[in-house]
Amino acid sequence: MKKMTKAVALVLALVLTVGMLAGCGAGGNDKNENGQTVISVGNWPSKEGEDLDAKNARKEAFEAANPDVVIEPDLWAFDRKTFYAKAAGGQLPIVYNAGFTEITEIMSSEYAADISDALKKYGYEGMFNPHVLEAISREGGIYAMPKMVTVMGLMVNTDLYKEAGLLAEDGTPQQPETWFEVVEFAKKIKEATGKSGFVMPTANGSGGWLFTALAWAFGVDFMEKDADGKWHATFNTPEAAEALQFVKDMKWVHDILPSNTLVDGAEWQKIFGTGNAGITFAAGEYPANVVPKYGIQPNQIGLIAMPKGPKNHVTLLAGDVTCVSNVATEDQIDAAIRWLGGEITYKVTDEFKVNKAKEIDTKLANNQIVGVKSISVWSQDAEAVKYEHQLIDEKANVNPNHVKLYNEFAANCPCEIRAEEPVNAQELYKILDGCLQEVLSNKDADVKAVLEKANSDFQANYLDIM
Repeated sequence: MKKMTKAVALVLALVLTVGMLAGCGAGGNDKNENGQTVISVGNWPSKEGEDLDAKNARKEAFEAANPDVVIEPDLWAFDRKTFYAKAAGGQLPIVYNAGFTEITEIMSSEYAADISDALKKYGYEGMFNPHVLEAISREGGIYAMPKMVTVMGLMVNTDLYKEAGLLAEDGTPQQPETWFEVVEFAKKIKEATGKSGFVMPTANGSGGWLFTALAWAFGVDFMEKDADGKWHATFNTPEAAEALQFVKDMKWVHDILPSNTLVDGAEWQKIFGTGNAGITFAAGEYPANVVPKYGIQPNQIGLIAMPKGPKNHVTLLAGDVTCVSNVATEDQIDAAIRWLGGEITYKVTDEFKVNKAKEIDTKLANNQIVGVKSISVWSQDAEAVKYEHQLIDEKANVNPNHVKLYNEFAANCPCEIRAEEPVNAQELYKILDGCLQEVLSNKDADVKAVLEKANSDFQANYLDIM
């Protein structure tokens, strides 16, 4: 290799310097020439339009109310392919968004700052939902602001439910108490209507994501960390085999699934949205707020609680969080919490009222469902929760009895609530997709062998190289 010339070295040095300056507000370089604290905020809208106008207006109002802070827009949005490289180089925006899928790994990697002192300073202590607080905490610190959370339940087509004799006169769907009773309900729907009794995705990670929630109910643990901090895949077990066999039997024994075994997220939504399936998974309003684009009307949708499994009654906690970069200074953390408090608040501020009304009106204009009250990031007695629920009741476009079983489930949380798998969750979901596709396309598939290979592949290709 030729020696680096002085000119090339100078260019590289300049590139590195520019790169460091591009992360303005990071790594102790938190003040501008006027002594103001600079915080970069990720996920900033890049296209001209309503979202960008709203964000810019909020920036202007915030800076007027907080003259010691400057908001620096950053277009970067969370992506696993770029996140860990940016994080390792200290180049994350000071404020960045992520999913609950990632928060455990982010905390373990120490790429988020402990914001607990700033949260306490601004009155957040004791206001979080305990289930949510557990998911964003580690060793006494809090490492994220939860933006939105939801818990998994089931979604039903109320028309098909009614034809199968599963809908009460007041519109309340019958609640299957167990996963085995879900199968019995699905069989009744298939017999009465000719439609698929149940549908779940099997591709692009969506199937694996939902399968984990089902498998937990059968007693499956997908991974564990040993005393040395190394992760081990642990789903080559009889419990996992029973869970996968349960799904296989839906196809080959009970004949309640669609004939198509390769179902990605869009196809899953389409099958339900065109009225061709009676029951499926639902994480709060998702995909209930998506499927109407295929023709189903909001009032044809019902939501019910997550059923019990043979080992556990458990549901999945999902949602989005906002983190503060691990390189943020105390002043930047303080400024970040002030910025986030404008949109993530337990208080009923004028801004909150405007934003919440706009959010619901947008759903109504797009023919999406209004009436679902999922789990909140805040305790149930928080002002914002009560106000939002009141607004939902006033503007609901569904029979409230269609969704009351889910709403009660989310409010009372009568079962174990788990966050998504702690490391390499997206990679795990894709591997589990393959398991689902194999047992649903091959009647003779050996579920134990399928899981043994998947467990080995996940260990070798992901956990061993962390």
